[in-house]
Amino acid sequence: MEIGLTTFVETTPDVNTGKVISHAERIREVVEEIVLADQVGLDVFGVGEHHRKDYACSAPAVLLAAAASQTKHIRLTSAVTVLSSDDPVRVFQEFSTVDAISSGRAEIMAGRGSFIESFPLFGYDLKDYDELYEEKLDLLLQLREKEVINWSGKHRPDIVNRGVYPRPVQDPLPVWIASGGTPQSVVRAGVLGLPLVLAIIGGSPLQFANLVKLYYRAAEEAGHDISKLTVASHSHGFVAESTDVAVEKFFPPTQRAMNVLGRERGWGPYTRETFDYARSLEGALYVGDAKTVAEKIIFLRKKVGITRFMLHCPVGSMPHEDVMKAIELLGKEVAPMVREEISRWEAAGKPE
Repeated sequence: MEIGLTTFVETTPDVNTGKVISHAERIREVVEEIVLADQVGLDVFGVGEHHRKDYACSAPAVLLAAAASQTKHIRLTSAVTVLSSDDPVRVFQEFSTVDAISSGRAEIMAGRGSFIESFPLFGYDLKDYDELYEEKLDLLLQLREKEVINWSGKHRPDIVNRGVYPRPVQDPLPVWIASGGTPQSVVRAGVLGLPLVLAIIGGSPLQFANLVKLYYRAAEEAGHDISKLTVASHSHGFVAESTDVAVEKFFPPTQRAMNVLGRERGWGPYTRETFDYARSLEGALYVGDAKTVAEKIIFLRKKVGITRFMLHCPVGSMPHEDVMKAIELLGKEVAPMVREEISRWEAAGKPE
């Protein structure tokens, strides 16, 4: 059971002061957060790609490269790379470079993105949303298999007998399929034999159990060894010394951030009632003291089959020192509890 974090490198107003830190300051903070996550024994750290004012990182590979030179063990991944609006050749080259700097710890989460700002920015038409992703994913997967590429597509110039460098340390460079939970994307991951990451950020995580089964069934029918496949979750949360403190610190910035997105997307208001329901055992929010958060991760592993858990923290801007404390607690207290229980559970034959 791998445990780690993700961030979108948010730069939203502080709910108490109204202050907005600079993009540069927040980027430097995230490098510090990745370094700490490595020091406390977490397995993975993911950085999201966005192209809007309230998120500071449009180039995850650059930020991850900065952290790669200061870390030793933690895996470094995009969360996600908006592959539909990027050039797969450049994506491959950038993450192969991160792989070199980190001595083989780079990963790519390939997604279509839940925000659309990158499409007009780079000259793509949203009517090609699905076609762009499928075509560019095909090219990315060929790039990691072949040093010299011959490829033809609709949305990118052909590549004729060209080498693509540098080659990664890992063979092949890990590519994950990032999914919001549609059966089509889950089946795609299974058929391709690629690891799957699910954004479990609302409703009940138990609803994803059938999708995980669908993923493994599709993979098995395609001839893949399902014992080698991994399913991850990306879920909002925060860890503090006590559950009361965690709620007090995490709810206000989360409410603000979710309501901003809600107004853009036509969602209803994010209320305290919504928040408290999501904190229940079967909810999708991992907020509390170390024991509370560990119990929810264990529940997710046993009931849904998740083998990598990534806590997305923070959701709205929070003081850097609070985020650092949450990372420390996740690594030093939550992760050991989860690993011990999952090890015991598996040794006992996974009884219900």
